[in-house]
Amino acid sequence: MPLADGRLPNVLLITLDQFRADALSCAGHPLVRTPHLDALAAAGARLTRHYAQAAPCSPGRAALYTGTYQSTNRVVANGTPLDARFDNVALTARRAGYAPALFGYTDIGVDPRTVTDPRDPRLSTYEGVLPGFDVALLLDGRHQAWLDHLRALGYDPGDADEALASEDRRPAEHSVTAFLTDVFLDRLRAGTLAPGGGPWFAHLSYLRPHPPYVAAGAFATRYDPADCPPPLPVPARPHRLHERLLASPAASAPRDPEELARLRAQYFGNVSHVDEQVGRLVGALRDAGAWDDTVVIVTADHGEQLGDQGLIEKCGFYESSFHIVGIVRWPGAPAGVVVDAFTENVDVFPTLCQAMGVEVPAQCDGLPLTPLVHGQAPPHWRDAAHYQWDWRDAFVTDGPPEGWPWDRRLDDKQLTVRRSRDRAFLHVGDGSWRCFDLAADPTWGTEVTDPVVVLAEATALLDWRSRHTDRTLTGMLLSRGGIGRIPPGAPGAPSGRTPGTAARPHG
Repeated sequence: MPLADGRLPNVLLITLDQFRADALSCAGHPLVRTPHLDALAAAGARLTRHYAQAAPCSPGRAALYTGTYQSTNRVVANGTPLDARFDNVALTARRAGYAPALFGYTDIGVDPRTVTDPRDPRLSTYEGVLPGFDVALLLDGRHQAWLDHLRALGYDPGDADEALASEDRRPAEHSVTAFLTDVFLDRLRAGTLAPGGGPWFAHLSYLRPHPPYVAAGAFATRYDPADCPPPLPVPARPHRLHERLLASPAASAPRDPEELARLRAQYFGNVSHVDEQVGRLVGALRDAGAWDDTVVIVTADHGEQLGDQGLIEKCGFYESSFHIVGIVRWPGAPAGVVVDAFTENVDVFPTLCQAMGVEVPAQCDGLPLTPLVHGQAPPHWRDAAHYQWDWRDAFVTDGPPEGWPWDRRLDDKQLTVRRSRDRAFLHVGDGSWRCFDLAADPTWGTEVTDPVVVLAEATALLDWRSRHTDRTLTGMLLSRGGIGRIPPGAPGAPSGRTPGTAARPHG
């Protein structure tokens, strides 16, 4: 859907890494304040039940950028390559006539089959750039451009880990968050986002509020730890996977309540800092006369446990790791739309396809959000969100597999969750399951054991899984000497003589 006058819009895709859905004041958070994200939502549509499809970063972003579930794209860990056969949002933007520019990072590993030199450095990192993007500012784990900026300002920041962990000791305007915004705004004001003029496509991929749990400058003291609401409790009967996570130093939350409160306060400080950057972006778009020509989407690659169920970071199956921020502002669409339907990150790519006036690729598991953000009812919509988590990369600590093809233990290290309005159904690759009554207990502490209910949930999950498989070629039929997607009733479509076959030319 181009703009009202037929022109293609600018596209601004913003990811705020590890941003929980509830960390918005417009979502009713009792402490954190996000006035600029609130204003953006009021100018467009807020997706109240928006979910990431996988965690951590690479799996979550693979789903976002390709519009496919993890069970389709098979990016299961930081370091799993993205199969080069998949289309993505940047390649599609390029075909539509844009020069898509990346500010930040995408955490997408290269398909090794496309690399001819075994010494290629891309073969030893998951922090690759999604094919199709022009890199305007690279902020991978090394953060080299930001460190050079800090040194030019007279700081001795050390390496990236040291610099991020000491952001509270520098003014917020010198943070990695503000630096990314500064570089983008310089390009916007210079009019160089679209070489030769015309609409532009920019992906701003912010690190924050991702750990370390240290906010920049004054944002480090924005919230008093004593005012932070408590996290959700650990269930009385945790799944054995949950028990393992509670025993992991990387995943378990601090046991000291005061230490955990400090961690939460720093996270909320980072939330307010990225909110400030959104305000800067919107203000600059207005000043540049681009506000009414720009589609803006704000989302995250995954969520953050933040102490809920005794965990931190993004892991496991609880929705704190997967329920994320979702805002769409589309010029000409109604303002103040609140979408309570279940939406997912796999919907972002199809939505941007419609914004750019191109066909939604057949690979996409997601659906365009376009009717929803315009306040309209789509032809059909999902009644639940689905997400997946795979932890085979952590399994190496239990010893390497004994040998292919007989040792299939890695295939057990994955799970899928179906999250409907009243329940969450968990299925783990080892055959175990849990069903939670979220209407009665939103903390995931109350289970459902009624076999009728459980069977219905399991069947619904199986139905979902059976419908979402690779459809790149399955939607086509070889017919009348050519290849095409055959709509029902079209010439060459399956006849009534033999179900599932197409009429064939003679000879």
